[in-house]
Amino acid sequence: MTMTSSDIRRTFLDYFARQGHQIVPSASLIPGNDATLLFTNAGMVPFKDVFLGQDPRPYSRATSAQRCVRAGGKHNDLENVGYTARHHTFFEMLGNFSFGDYFKKEAIDYAWQFLTAELKLPAEKLLVTVYESDNEAYELWTQHIGVPAERVIRIGDNKGAAYASDNFWSMGDTGPCGPCTEVFYDHGAEIWGGPPGSPEEDGDRFIEIWNIVFMQFNRHADGRMEPLPKPSVDTGMGLERIAAIMQGVHSNYETDTFQALIKAAAGVTGATDLSNKSLRVIADHIRSCAFLVIDGVQPSNEGRGYVLRRIIRRAVRHGNQLGARGAFFYKLVAALVEQMGEAYPELQARQAVIEKLLRIEEEQFGKTLQRGLSMLEDALQQVTDKVLPGDLVFRLYDTYGFPVDLTNDVARERGYQVDLDGFEAEMQQQRQRAQQASQFGTDYNQQLSSKQVTDFTGYQHDTGNATVVEIIRNGEACQQLADGEEALIILDQTPFYAESGGQMGDTGHLVADDGGVFAVTDTIKVGKAHGHKGTLKGSLQLGQKINAQIDERRRQAIRQNHSATHLVHAALRQVVGEHVTQKGSLVGPDRFRFDFSHFEAVTAAELQQVEQLVNQHIQANHPVQTELMDLESAKAAGAMALFGERYDEAVRVLTMSPFSVELCGGTHVTQTGDIGLFKIVAEGGIAAGVRRIEAVTGMQALHWVHQLEQQAHQVATLLKGDLMSIAERVQQAQDRSRVLEKDMEQLKQKIASQAGASLLDQVQIIADTKVLITELPQVESKALRGILDELKNKLGSGVLLLATVNDGKISLIAGVTKDLTDKVHAGKLVAWAASQVGGKGGGRPDMAQAGGTDSAALPTMLQGATEQVKLQLTS
Repeated sequence: MTMTSSDIRRTFLDYFARQGHQIVPSASLIPGNDATLLFTNAGMVPFKDVFLGQDPRPYSRATSAQRCVRAGGKHNDLENVGYTARHHTFFEMLGNFSFGDYFKKEAIDYAWQFLTAELKLPAEKLLVTVYESDNEAYELWTQHIGVPAERVIRIGDNKGAAYASDNFWSMGDTGPCGPCTEVFYDHGAEIWGGPPGSPEEDGDRFIEIWNIVFMQFNRHADGRMEPLPKPSVDTGMGLERIAAIMQGVHSNYETDTFQALIKAAAGVTGATDLSNKSLRVIADHIRSCAFLVIDGVQPSNEGRGYVLRRIIRRAVRHGNQLGARGAFFYKLVAALVEQMGEAYPELQARQAVIEKLLRIEEEQFGKTLQRGLSMLEDALQQVTDKVLPGDLVFRLYDTYGFPVDLTNDVARERGYQVDLDGFEAEMQQQRQRAQQASQFGTDYNQQLSSKQVTDFTGYQHDTGNATVVEIIRNGEACQQLADGEEALIILDQTPFYAESGGQMGDTGHLVADDGGVFAVTDTIKVGKAHGHKGTLKGSLQLGQKINAQIDERRRQAIRQNHSATHLVHAALRQVVGEHVTQKGSLVGPDRFRFDFSHFEAVTAAELQQVEQLVNQHIQANHPVQTELMDLESAKAAGAMALFGERYDEAVRVLTMSPFSVELCGGTHVTQTGDIGLFKIVAEGGIAAGVRRIEAVTGMQALHWVHQLEQQAHQVATLLKGDLMSIAERVQQAQDRSRVLEKDMEQLKQKIASQAGASLLDQVQIIADTKVLITELPQVESKALRGILDELKNKLGSGVLLLATVNDGKISLIAGVTKDLTDKVHAGKLVAWAASQVGGKGGGRPDMAQAGGTDSAALPTMLQGATEQVKLQLTS
């Protein structure tokens, strides 16, 4: 029986579990431990700090099916997706890992046994590559496993430098690295291509299915290769590739998962040819989009959100090419849930959220498309040489997501050409900018940290005795401090909370046993130590005993605000929707801000509900309980974890009744009633798909209410009313203001009309044509259009150029009656006029507007304009 993709995934994990590996669930697509990556793009990324020795785990063997995305930054397969057999934006990487446990022999054994015994692949269809100098791996394959020598290929440094090889892997320019060995599957002689290392290696006959990396060196910045004390193993096998082999097909798009999604895409677009590459694109893109949304990414114009937006728009464009009308892409989420919901339950749990976000983005793109078309129409009217500039085509594509082929179609219909070379030049510059933005240099052997470990006692105490274990002054360790010096003090234990998780660091004093006082202005983390920043009054030396005293009133205000953020998070998820996830916070003593994912403005009614819900749980005076437990147990208990956040295996779970259960290492109140009053003071968007709530608690909330009340009293006094009649009095004032504004506008129009009528005396006759070129003093710019239309009606036939100056800014408008547009172009006339007064502009042949800044040049321009019109009339 043919194995499905789900069967293969399950078989792989079960096999390695039997070999003593811990099954680790797929991590988020947002790397929590690598700021150099846009997305998790390989199975080892979630284990990166484990390999570096910075993240100890209770197991030394692991296996996972890790979801990955390659669609931005250094690893970007987007342009190839749908047009090759094996490129995807989203894929699953099956992997097994050893953290200083087993090494080459066992890793090669596991790979070969799984492929030949579990999957029953014919041994004669497999061939192997090894790093040229890795004799150990070569002998294991040829002598231990028994692969014929002619099917084990040595690959040397084929990329122009030492250790620059397809078979030598590095975590970065520095850090863990080592040789790798790869297993290839031979699809048969009927398919073009040669074995790895041959001139035909880019063909599709021999396909890599398994890569085993032997991390055995630590590369230093000077090039030294130091053997690692605990060599490790990182392997990866693409699920989509092995599924194609197991299902007897050559293209990943012919496998069960993709065929189901392709049929669903055909159903919502109306396509009938299931081999159409646009259907492949859509089937691939729904996977990456859905899983990115699950992991908290929302469409925006930068970073990860920009990549998601590009993928969505690419899918929508391909749907439109197939004939889809209206929003269709979001309808594929149901088909994806059916295919992958069992392996990833979160897909089904958040199906409605994914569908809503994709639908909103599709609809917005439809509007964007219309704006792009309007911009294109205006641009075509201004082009004089029948060639649309490449930078404009790029701007339409980059800013509006306007497809180049659509720009080409519209231009061709109008008899224009598109400067595709110029467009490609702009695109190349963008690619270079993207590559530069994705190049990060990190020396893993040089990370700022202290060797000390501080015991934090602040959960239980606000003061405590301690010993000075390190003094850092101007970045250098020293033995003692003198009066007035600034430094960073590290203690063996401290009640001072170090800034992390959005909570500000504590302030206070370190009082030495000899009377010296170190005023702490901030507390930060330095490795696993707490660094107390501040200034000394007196003297202090290494090893001295001190008494640490935090600012208790400030700490209590921070506690109130931090506990309130947890209640706000829970309330938002209940009122707005479970798609809400925390995107950041800043918790201080005066107020707090809470950033969260949401794709539209929170309504006033929803904010009121959130506020009421939080205050209800404050009044309920729930006990605030904390408990240490392992990460998986915490998640099973319902504790919320932040996507992309890195957690230790032992985590602190904060519970405020079943309403709020989260992982948090901050300081909190003991009862929710200690928070006092909670008041939202602001809400708004800070980025596409991210909103921010600002709020106050306790005495600060009461102070905010008192200030608001005082302002309301002042407004009531000004309106000659009381607090209860403010709204009515404001409405009356607004109604009266509207009446006065309307009367004023009518009066201005009347004056402008009279001024326009008097201008007829200034009409000139040039080449048998009525021409009016003049400045209108004391006329608002927005009145120019009405005056122009009235004058054109009165002239019947003619050319007009009017100017007015307001606050030093020049407004220009040109008008040409229909019978003369073949001789005089209003857009060109106003463009020339604007260029003479420090501005620019243009428009249609019959009417155009522009502006300028050089009012001193206006008289000269008006004189020259007469000659310009004369030239156009007589040419």
